[in-house]
Amino acid sequence: MKMQMVHVNLSSKAIETFSVEESIARRYIGGSGLGTYFFFKYSQPEVEPLSPENSLIFMNGPFQGTGIPTSGRHQIISKSPLTGTFGESDAGGTFGYHLLRSGYYGIIIEGEADTPLYLSIRDGEISLCDASSLWGKDSFETEEFLKKEFNAPCGVSCIGPAGEKLALIAGIMHDGSHARAAGRCGLGAVMGSKKLKAIVAGGSYRPDLFDKEEVNALSKEKHLLFSQKLKGMTRFGTAGGVSLAEEYGDLPIKNWQQGSWKPEVSSLTGEAMADTILTENYGCMACPIRCGREVAFDTVAGAGPEYETIGMLGSNCLVNDLKDVARAADLCNRYGLDTISTGSVIAFAMELFDRHIITEEEIGFPLRWGDGKAVIRMVETIGKREGIGAILSLGTRKAAEKIGKGAEHYAIHVKGLELPAHDPRCYKSLATGYATSNRGACHLSGYTYACERNATYPDFGITEVLDRSTDEEKGKLNVPFQNYMGILDSLKICKFPFLATVSINDLLTWIHGITGWEMTREELEEIADRIFTLKRLFNGRCGLTKKDDTLPERILKEPRKTGGAADTLPDLEKQLKEYYSLRGWNEDGLPTYEQLKRLGIEEFLAI
Repeated sequence: MKMQMVHVNLSSKAIETFSVEESIARRYIGGSGLGTYFFFKYSQPEVEPLSPENSLIFMNGPFQGTGIPTSGRHQIISKSPLTGTFGESDAGGTFGYHLLRSGYYGIIIEGEADTPLYLSIRDGEISLCDASSLWGKDSFETEEFLKKEFNAPCGVSCIGPAGEKLALIAGIMHDGSHARAAGRCGLGAVMGSKKLKAIVAGGSYRPDLFDKEEVNALSKEKHLLFSQKLKGMTRFGTAGGVSLAEEYGDLPIKNWQQGSWKPEVSSLTGEAMADTILTENYGCMACPIRCGREVAFDTVAGAGPEYETIGMLGSNCLVNDLKDVARAADLCNRYGLDTISTGSVIAFAMELFDRHIITEEEIGFPLRWGDGKAVIRMVETIGKREGIGAILSLGTRKAAEKIGKGAEHYAIHVKGLELPAHDPRCYKSLATGYATSNRGACHLSGYTYACERNATYPDFGITEVLDRSTDEEKGKLNVPFQNYMGILDSLKICKFPFLATVSINDLLTWIHGITGWEMTREELEEIADRIFTLKRLFNGRCGLTKKDDTLPERILKEPRKTGGAADTLPDLEKQLKEYYSLRGWNEDGLPTYEQLKRLGIEEFLAI
């Protein structure tokens, strides 16, 4: 397997290419794992996230471009300006595929340009181009311009005005109006700080597979299974889970205060979208599921809101007008804002307004619960970084620090990253998952809650759905799931079908067919442990310890009172005791030297 990389220094405009040694590729796979390895090599934990010294890494995995179903994904890694620690975000769509077709698996970007630039890669030829005319344009306009300029099949990764203005909740956008976002951790601000408006890539390169027939045979089988078992997601997208989330007590409501919200939620479901504003569906590269929603109404035409977007911009703000939520989401996509963090900071501001901590005069307009038009207006304010929007664009933790007056209590985040739209009071395994995720609160860093909802996974000994109301064994549960989610983020395959149809042996078969490596389950598990541990080591070098593995007080101490998780609270301390015991970390919650040596990463202690 040939893995070519591009290294770009925007300050000096120096560009070089190199091949990844096979021994390194085998130890870190690709995507998240190999990206983390290069990030540690090219950046220091002590650097300021928005400084030229912070590197920004785009990385494919070995599954990209092979036809393996749902493999059209890539990873972006940097030090997060939102959390000040390890940051990464996964994105689907077509960009990763076109980057591979350009001849490269990944890009390492350092430095800061004097004037706005974009990076163009065409069949191995790399150039830095003037982006002054694109600066200020939204992500849809940028994509449209660059595709016309490239004049051949290509993918575009870009920032909108929010990233240019260094909003710390800005993401990196792909696929224009289809809006596939690397939304989390504020990586759009890192790109903006480097004055890098976009990357456009395309070409005719195809990877050589060790055993194409082996890869294709399993891919064909899984393509059919995905199509059959995930029909609901094809019909209704991720928003098809909204009703069940409300029923179980999982859906965030009123800045995580309220337990139930019937019948209001019925207007925000995937089914409601299909009956009203949906025009068609679409999918990422090589995906038979096609969970993307395309909607059209009034002046909006583009990606419909996902489950997380509905949870954060909808129910968490008590907004039940689907068009208002979709319009707010469309603005987030254009400005290049993470809809999870944006919805969270708006709900946070609504509660502060409700509690008279901030005033209408400070905001510029009333910000009342359920006011969809106010949410839309606030998205614009945040995207432009105007007025109080400039404060909220820093995320809930930093905004609360600036506002003061007890605002910290209402800022719902872990390590600075706002919670996604799933509640640890409903699915208790999420307590440890959120507290120990290397990038901050993240449901997909472990994806354990699926086994408390409706899934099993015999490879991990889970043959029946787990009791979501108990803390027993939930700390331990996170260890193998966190490790293997890191493997999926490194191979680059979607997590939605993983529990339903993909076994560890399937992964090993695909790896062999692509690379020829006779990898065992034990070797794969060691790689998984290595990747997770390396990220934890980076955060330790940033100053994080066991004390930072915690949750907001609202989640730990305030029951929802109504709904499907009315009276439950997670026992985080009990879960973490199990978790740390299995991880084998020291009393500060950090990997020991013996562990680092066993995993072959002790060298990173000295970097």
